[in-house]
Amino acid sequence: MGKTHDNVVGLILAISSTVFIGSSFIIKKMGLKKAADHGNRAATGGHSYLYEPWWWAGMISMIAGEIANFAAYAFAPAILVTPLGALSIIFSSVLAHFILKEKLHIFGVLGCALCVVGSTSIVLHAPKEKDIHSVKEVWELATGPGFIVYICAIVILVCVLHFRFVRSHGQTHMMVYLGICSPTGSITVMGVKAVGIALKLTFEGTNQFVYFETWIFTVVVIGCCLLQINYLNKALDAFSTAVVSPVYYVMFTSFTIVASIITFKEWAKQDSTQIATELCGFVTILSGTFLLHRTKDMGNKPSDASVHSSPEDNNSNTKTPLSNQI
Repeated sequence: MGKTHDNVVGLILAISSTVFIGSSFIIKKMGLKKAADHGNRAATGGHSYLYEPWWWAGMISMIAGEIANFAAYAFAPAILVTPLGALSIIFSSVLAHFILKEKLHIFGVLGCALCVVGSTSIVLHAPKEKDIHSVKEVWELATGPGFIVYICAIVILVCVLHFRFVRSHGQTHMMVYLGICSPTGSITVMGVKAVGIALKLTFEGTNQFVYFETWIFTVVVIGCCLLQINYLNKALDAFSTAVVSPVYYVMFTSFTIVASIITFKEWAKQDSTQIATELCGFVTILSGTFLLHRTKDMGNKPSDASVHSSPEDNNSNTKTPLSNQI
């Protein structure tokens, strides 16, 4: 990394972002657990967490992290900023271990490491982003055949999971909730990029908010963000933060990279070595995710497992945390 002033500022902002975002998972989980003591759980459709100061503190922390991450891209190249996002996994896992007492088995740690390595490999070898100079350019790319097919696939996936599997499998299968919020996040990123370009050009003197495309992107960002927050809350409330955080990061990063490649057609600029490296990164991610799922209950004491995993407890009206019911 070149030791320029901008790169140093970007590095500081990126690291600050990982700290804020990693902390937000833990703080929000604390708020969700407190809310469950005097209201319906988020996983069962309750919204009592909206009255919890801890949950709002977590949201503020996450927003601060996203703002810092967005600002980091203005100072440093994406090849420096994006891989650092993996640090939020490590930070949240460490905090979950000490604060929430959510134990992560050694093979779970290895799974997290594989997820981080795979994601980093993909990001570091991803093609360079195309320079965009107006919102209309983004609109033309977003209405191309490739991205339209991608959006339709995401909408179908989200609808199937929401209407078919959320009620029956949501609280027992983490991938139902994350399968909704993670791909939706890739659409959010594309919208945020468009709105960011609009804001930047507007501040430079060319008002982009006179175009209807800018407002469509704004509505898409707001809608997708609300959907993400809702289902991420459900996942955090029902499952271990130490597992939700890395799996969410991996899925979100993977979908975002795919969406970016489809939208900006950057795959055409890659050689066979880069493509092979990215495929190896995907295989590494899948291996880490599989290891996390297969070893999630290892190392738990029998007494703990009986308390947190018995069917009777799952169907009762008690407020026993579901953090270990993955």
